[in-house]
Amino acid sequence: MNKILVVDDDVSVLNYLQVFFLQVNKYEVRCLSESGRAYQTIDEFHPDLLILDIDMPDVTGIDILTYLFERNARPEVLVLSGVEDIKLAVRAMKLGAYDYLTKPIDTDKLLITIDRALERRNLKTEISSLRQRLEAAGEAGPFARVVSRSPQMLEIFSRVEVVAPTDNAVLLWGESGTGKELLARALHQLSKRRDKPFVAVNAGVFAAELFASEFFGHAKGAFTGAVSDKAGFLEKSNGGTLFLDEIGELALPIQVKLLRVLQEGEYTQVGSTENRRVDVRVITATNKDLREEIERGNFRSDLFYRLNVCAIYVPPLRDRDDDIAFLAQYFVEKYGRLHNKPITGVSEDVHTLLGRYRFPGNVRELENIVNSAVLLEKSSELTRQSLPPYVVDATAKVKDHPFPPGERASALAERTVADVEREHIERVLRYTDGNRTAASRILGISRVTLISKIKQYKLEI
Repeated sequence: MNKILVVDDDVSVLNYLQVFFLQVNKYEVRCLSESGRAYQTIDEFHPDLLILDIDMPDVTGIDILTYLFERNARPEVLVLSGVEDIKLAVRAMKLGAYDYLTKPIDTDKLLITIDRALERRNLKTEISSLRQRLEAAGEAGPFARVVSRSPQMLEIFSRVEVVAPTDNAVLLWGESGTGKELLARALHQLSKRRDKPFVAVNAGVFAAELFASEFFGHAKGAFTGAVSDKAGFLEKSNGGTLFLDEIGELALPIQVKLLRVLQEGEYTQVGSTENRRVDVRVITATNKDLREEIERGNFRSDLFYRLNVCAIYVPPLRDRDDDIAFLAQYFVEKYGRLHNKPITGVSEDVHTLLGRYRFPGNVRELENIVNSAVLLEKSSELTRQSLPPYVVDATAKVKDHPFPPGERASALAERTVADVEREHIERVLRYTDGNRTAASRILGISRVTLISKIKQYKLEI
């Protein structure tokens, strides 16, 4: 049971709450009428939640909040007051109070608020435990940078651990920003090639001619400007792992050459006739449906079957209900420390907005949103005012209610996915004043992919 400490100098209020909590029978509750004993009782009882009267003699609620604010491990606090005092409420919130309730007590609202406050505390506890594990594992831990509490992701971690020791090709597929490169790095670190190079390449950022030179390397004199031999990605990753992101963007002529590498373990540098041997494990990732690309004639079926020996689907953030609030809290704490901002959590209003939002850029976009919001925030928790306007605008048409697992994606079902994507790209481009580099960073896609979508949707920004 979670522990609750009620501090109020009004004995009748304490008696009422004590009887109420006995009937609820969900919490271990202790009541205290002498505020002067509050510090000692907090240290001895270690409550998860404190229900605190603000106006008390000797030691006031503000005194207790100030005392708790200076501590690392502190309970969530619900403030009670006999009057509505906006200035006092704001002061309490800045000192870390979760919510401000007025008397007489609305018990239904009280229970809902308690559950939400305890959920936030549980998130903080999980994140603190996670941080300790990551610090113990260090950067070498295979999943050190993949933060999740989602059952789908935990299942993926287990599959990665099974597939990693083999030399099979792995295809990671899912939307941009879901963490495919982090999983590719985990596959490498858990493999027998862990002591060899890991080379990550975004296939979508190179033109076909340039990619051939970068991928296979080139011989001196192969073209104007080739003043010396140059090792390509294959040579640099020899013995280790080559990760090719956005493999669906690879031009057909390069696909043929990559197929030969997978089949024969051989390649030829640009401008050379000499065959070179290479021993490399290839992991690829895509945000496209490669079977559809095959039907359209944009991707070779024989290459697909070579790459698709082990396929791992990474679900979008909007379908990982357990992760949105968890990651938001994790990033708030991360960037609060980085920017030296005393922000302890996320307001209920922001949690609601994030729950409505589709996150086209997935985890990468959520991290960018929180990072920028932390910089702007002036209170002790993230509020609506600090969010980028395009996030608030994008959620305006979605009804204000929690969606069942997996149904966030259907919240805008009357419009096609293309409609939603086009509108979102327009919002982000307006937010960045047309800066494509900044917009691609927010959207979690490469600049080349963004330019392609601008052309596809005929956007004029």
